[in-house]
Formats: sequence, C-alpha cells, structure tokens
Amino acid sequence: MAAEMPVRRSVVVESRPSALEQSCREILSALEAGGFSQDDIFAVHLALEEAFLNAVKHGNRMDPTKKVQIDYTVNQEKVEISMTDEGPGFDPGRVPDPRVGKNLYRPEGRGLLLIRSYMHTVEYNERGNSLRMVRRKNQSVPRCGKAAT
Repeated sequence: MAAEMPVRRSVVVESRPSALEQSCREILSALEAGGFSQDDIFAVHLALEEAFLNAVKHGNRMDPTKKVQIDYTVNQEKVEISMTDEGPGFDPGRVPDPRVGKNLYRPEGRGLLLIRSYMHTVEYNERGNSLRMVRRKNQSVPRCGKAAT
C-alpha cells in the first residue's frame, strides 16, 4: 500500500536523548512507506540521531527545561528535516575536521562529519542553532570533500 505523500509534521520534544524515539519511528516509517531504500533509511536514521544528540547535548546543554523543534517533510523524491534547539548556536565552519592531525584523537566533530556524509544537503541558520538536512531518494551522497554547510 502506497503512503499518502507528502507527509509533513512539526513536533516539539523535550531536551533529553530518549525524546527522539517517537518522532524517529514516524519519520522512518514514512520513508519505508514511501519506497525509500534501506540505505536511505539507514542514512536518515543515523543523521537524525546525531543531529538530535547534538541539539540536546551541545545546543541545549542537557537542560531538560529546554525543547527541540523537529519539522519534517517526506515526499516521493526526498526527506527534509529541520531541527532547532534553544541554545546559543555555533559556527559549524569552526568545528575542526576530525579526520585530520591531532583531531583524530578528539571526539569533537564526528557527528557533524557523519551528518554531512549521509545527507545531500546540510545547512545551518546564521545563529547556528537550527539545522536543515535533506536526503534525496535512492541517490548516493558524493564522498569527496565536505558537503555544504
């Protein structure tokens, strides 16, 4: 049975790691119903979890009184997810590449690298507290260099 497309939702969840579970299930179910490949579903799942953990840990500083807003659209061509935390934001261009030099031994930046590696579009707002990421259906992500930030 084909899914009704597009699927659009906007949810606000608590700033705790387990709060993503329901929204994640809904997004992945919409992808599966929309005929997205297992590679697409894996990629979105990984990027979604990394982005949410960054929002909770780095953005909202694990403050349970703060919220994370998740907006997503799934259609026949792509999934688009925006995530906004209540933190002060950051400059993604200043996060060191974890694949280079001494950064190999530091934990910082690995989540951003994973997100960029699995999504076709990765953009931040000017403040740096809102991320927009897009994965196009059944298209591999180029592996050379950095994705757009």
